[in-house]
Amino acid sequence: MTTNKATSYDGDVPTPTRPAGRQGLIKPLRTLLDTSGLIAIFLLLFVALAVFIPGFLTGRNMVGLLLSITLIGSLATTMMLVLALGEVDLSVASTVAFAGVVAAIVTTSTGSVFIGVMGGIVAGGAVGVFNGLVIAKFGINSLIATLAAMEFVRGLAYITSGGDAVMITVPGFFDLGSASFLGLTLPVWTMLVCFVVFGVVLNMTAFGRNVLATGGNSEAASLAGVNVRRLKIIVFGLQGVVAGVVGVLLASRMGLGDPNTSMGLELAVISACVLGGVALSGGVATITGVVVGVLIMGCVQNAMGLLNVPTFYQYLVRGAILLLAVMFDRWKQTRRQRA
Repeated sequence: MTTNKATSYDGDVPTPTRPAGRQGLIKPLRTLLDTSGLIAIFLLLFVALAVFIPGFLTGRNMVGLLLSITLIGSLATTMMLVLALGEVDLSVASTVAFAGVVAAIVTTSTGSVFIGVMGGIVAGGAVGVFNGLVIAKFGINSLIATLAAMEFVRGLAYITSGGDAVMITVPGFFDLGSASFLGLTLPVWTMLVCFVVFGVVLNMTAFGRNVLATGGNSEAASLAGVNVRRLKIIVFGLQGVVAGVVGVLLASRMGLGDPNTSMGLELAVISACVLGGVALSGGVATITGVVVGVLIMGCVQNAMGLLNVPTFYQYLVRGAILLLAVMFDRWKQTRRQRA
């Protein structure tokens, strides 16, 4: 899908050096083992589900599985950058709901699908930039800042919609969620484009290297000339823009802007990233790992749906996956420090 190049930053100075001999092979080999091990886990899980769960491997279910991971998959690509920066964003689910409400209201009031779509995306981007400004300019911990944003943005969604779902009266808006090309709908193509674009950004651009360098050691990155404040604002802005796009597409699929939607989505997105090898401490991320993490989360959720697992048990499973992902991340950090 994109390059599988290992991407991480562990040193104190963000100046690339050429490793020599056996020591130069340790880091690439370690990252390869991490990624290939995760892929092996996914393949084993997929085979087990195909064998033991009736209907899992049908074409219809595979299409449904792909569509079901579009929200998590699209958001995970920018959450990957946020986590690689050493930060976290808990407001993405609220931003998705708010963007959907804004898109529904603007589309209905103006009769223009384009203006409505742009309104939703701009609303999401504004939330992201605001988060970045609060975190970068005032030095507030991102966990606290985005936790507060999660509450007031959800509140804005309720206030803007009058506390109820906003029906969309322009038929053309519904085509966004149902339009297809080569058998894949627009939300699926959006997710695939996000995988490719942000994979390239992470692996092949100075911007991506600066993100990883800042997550590995922000002081050293700053001394090396990286504008850390501006970098954080841009990354959180990108997170908001993608959340805005996801909110618009979700509103199109639902046919309304619902302020109650996407509850708990932020935890699923973070779980997929951490499960895919993105370090919570920052400085380490691979797009391949994120893709596999998203697929694992999607397969587990899909399997529980096919087995008619009650919703409250699904919460237990998702919580267990998040806990295991964090424990796995901690284990890898300990191993990396010993190496």
